[in-house]
Amino acid sequence: MTNDSDHLMPTALTDFVFDLFDSVTLSQMPEEQAKFYEVDFRELSQKYFANQAWPSPQSIASECNGDPLFLAVYRELTHRHWHAVSHPNIRDRLEGWQVYRELFEEMLDSTNFYLVPSWVFDILNEFVYQFQGFCQVRSAVYASARKQGLLNADGTRTEGPHNANQNLVDNLALLEKSKDVWDVESVFGILHRLGAIGFGKEGSEITPVYTYLSIFSAVARSRLECLLGDYSASLQALNPLSTYGSYVVPKDLEDYQGTMQLNVMEVFGSVMGARVSVAYHAGVSLLLLRRYKDAISILAEMCAVLQRGFKTGQLRKIVGGSEQLNKQYDRMLSLLALLTHICPSQSSGVEEAVIRAIREKHGSKLAAATSYEEWFQCPKFISADPSHGVFRQQIHRFLEEMNPVPAGRTLRSYLKLYNSVSIDKLAHLYGDSSADEVLALLMSYKLRMRQLERTGSSWNDSVYKTALDIHYYAEKDTVHINEAEKTRRFENFFVNSILHDHEVRKETLSIDVTL
Repeated sequence: MTNDSDHLMPTALTDFVFDLFDSVTLSQMPEEQAKFYEVDFRELSQKYFANQAWPSPQSIASECNGDPLFLAVYRELTHRHWHAVSHPNIRDRLEGWQVYRELFEEMLDSTNFYLVPSWVFDILNEFVYQFQGFCQVRSAVYASARKQGLLNADGTRTEGPHNANQNLVDNLALLEKSKDVWDVESVFGILHRLGAIGFGKEGSEITPVYTYLSIFSAVARSRLECLLGDYSASLQALNPLSTYGSYVVPKDLEDYQGTMQLNVMEVFGSVMGARVSVAYHAGVSLLLLRRYKDAISILAEMCAVLQRGFKTGQLRKIVGGSEQLNKQYDRMLSLLALLTHICPSQSSGVEEAVIRAIREKHGSKLAAATSYEEWFQCPKFISADPSHGVFRQQIHRFLEEMNPVPAGRTLRSYLKLYNSVSIDKLAHLYGDSSADEVLALLMSYKLRMRQLERTGSSWNDSVYKTALDIHYYAEKDTVHINEAEKTRRFENFFVNSILHDHEVRKETLSIDVTL
């Protein structure tokens, strides 16, 4: 939806469009463009278009000489704004596909333009988000149509009752006419094309934006694979970041002293939203692949980064994103609480401040929990097949995976009390369990905690290791236990004590002692 009131456009708006066009196609100055995108556009939106769409691309074409690339960029930017402030209907969501397809085609056909990394990430992130939203709405329409008898169980259309909801009938007809819109293969095709253009061979000319598109298409593809339930593919999608991590972008951001060239990992690290997206979706994927140590590592690191950013106020500088970062922090902290509950031996590698936050928010409730669904802060999983809902299916799969966790935690607590213990005695400790049942539990627990662990820069560099902090084996009727030697880390204690001392001194110096 667009607003075509050309003659009503204020001067501030036309000046902004002209300046933005200049920064995208001519001046290409990162700091200036970042201000236009992150500050000026948001302020103009709040002032003039808080609850309505921006003017159409045709209305502002004179400010950019009708440049097709810039018009496509402008159309995506304003469509994203409208999508955020309204309740988009089916037609708006179908239009979104045309918006992004046109934009990416224009980008692939042109090299003389520049977008800052955060803008490129937001475009690709929104692309996947709108695909996810379309799949959810489509599944809801098909589910309602089946309930009202408009669709058979196999998805074929029926005449349905005469009193069927007309809006539902219209939406169903619209979706059936647009089966190629937001097709999952087309979405993946676009992401793969964008991922292949940004890393040139020695001597080849690659624009900075092409490299940004390749970097953040890998992030978007990882998120999409996670949403579709292919967790291994979600991790594999991130491999370009490690493969080309040291590739230097030929022309990049400028600091106050001059030109500063960044490599791929530094560009990725400069966009907090991308880092959070990778940590969250990789953490979910690793959890569901039963790779608890790797999941704890990636989530604990990001929670610590966000926690420090909130404390120092650095994250408040991310315009419009601090609220979303707070939500993602809470979701990742919940997942981390669950993981350290499943695999308590790995909590030693988590920063003390994060452990304290977990203990305060989740400690007592998690210890007494009989179901772990509350802590499984997963994304809204989607299906490429509109007749097949997968969200509850994934939740059910997770809960099945968690069923043996309480028994495993109890077994670990018993084994840590002994150097050797008979299986009969363990069975007695369990109450009404037989020796055969305990032996089966011993074997299954050890097998479940043997999992892949990343050993290199790529997710392909993984070997099987144990996540247990105790080693045990059964010989005849006796279980022999050898507790792993603990690596005691003192640096966290001293760093936390220094920080605490600093806070105390700061509060003390702020006290007014004048008489």
